[in-house]
Amino acid sequence: MKRFWKEAAAVAADGGWGVALDGRAVRTPARAPLVVESRALAEAIAAEWQAQGETVDPAAMPLTGLANAAIDLARADPAGFAAPIAAYAESDLLCYRDDRDAMLQGEQAAAWNPLLAWAEARHGIEFALAQGVLPIDQPEATQAALHDAVLALDPFRLAALAPLVTIGGSLVAALALVETAFAADALWDAVSLDELYQERRWGADGEAQKARARREADWHNAARFLTLL
Repeated sequence: MKRFWKEAAAVAADGGWGVALDGRAVRTPARAPLVVESRALAEAIAAEWQAQGETVDPAAMPLTGLANAAIDLARADPAGFAAPIAAYAESDLLCYRDDRDAMLQGEQAAAWNPLLAWAEARHGIEFALAQGVLPIDQPEATQAALHDAVLALDPFRLAALAPLVTIGGSLVAALALVETAFAADALWDAVSLDELYQERRWGADGEAQKARARREADWHNAARFLTLL
């Protein structure tokens, strides 16, 4: 899409705040009004539109994309949108520990045990831990409680949760970020711990570093989205 507007701005709208391009309201891909509750979020989305060049680059508009997902997908079908996210309760990254390297095991325990302890206290659950990558079954009560925690989120937090879970492989870490139980930087370090450890041990790979940088940017964009709600 070519840029056709001069000025993007946050504007008051029914139900909250929208974004207007030269006075014309922005709509989602499903043609719903792009309206959010927070003025701060609307202003940040407007800034993304204002920063576009002659051709619109959706990849440079992460907040817009998350708002679109919240309105068109999470709000329209909360249970369907939540299902693949909640499924990570069955195979959370933090429950799988290395079975060979004692030093890595120690780093995993130091970074991941506090997150699991938080989730256990927060939701009244217990986790089963595995050594190695063979799948283990989490208690049914644990899976049910985490599923309920996902479904309890409003569409905008649910939309932000989705990339956090898929990027990090951990529903626990993503929920901790949504609830501001831990800082975004600390949680990113936790979910990328294995990769960074192997890089320290065996050396860096340029392509892998670039891919991780993209995931880190997506992680912090979702975290920023949450702070603006």
